[in-house]
Amino acid sequence: MINKVILVGNVGVDPEIRTLETGVKVARVRLATTERIFNRQTQESKEHTEWHSVVLWRGLADVADKYVRKGSQIYVEGPLRSNEWTDKEGVKRYGVEIVANDMKLLGRRAEGSAGGSQSYGQGAGYGGNAQGGGSGYPSAPHQGAPVSVPGSAPQSPSSPDPIPVDDPDDLPF
Repeated sequence: MINKVILVGNVGVDPEIRTLETGVKVARVRLATTERIFNRQTQESKEHTEWHSVVLWRGLADVADKYVRKGSQIYVEGPLRSNEWTDKEGVKRYGVEIVANDMKLLGRRAEGSAGGSQSYGQGAGYGGNAQGGGSGYPSAPHQGAPVSVPGSAPQSPSSPDPIPVDDPDDLPF
């Protein structure tokens, strides 16, 4: 069975960042995807925007906290999760969210930031598996591991060795 969603869209509001009692960071992002629909009879094009809730955990939440803002264009990938709860008035509510296990920052560089196209993931290697695959590229940080961002120091001494990057434009992917 496969449960995988891939979205490229624009962030509608600044990410909502929380830290749980256990110290784990979680971010919620509202992502808009827009498609153009052409009506052949009227020869008009209309836009349809769909809003998605995306949840980012641990290292991805850290990256969202530092670099994702309203208007940012991002790529997210992960499974779809449905939720059911009862609100304050006792009404049953339903919702669907994407639990991102991969995120790429897209679009132009902001003044003084890494920008460009940066990739952050949890548990997937650049070569297609957790060991880095046969592509010759090192594997991405594993779930829960701090993410190394160009121009910043590693976040903890227990983190895996980050990929040394002097210039984000020189990344091998």
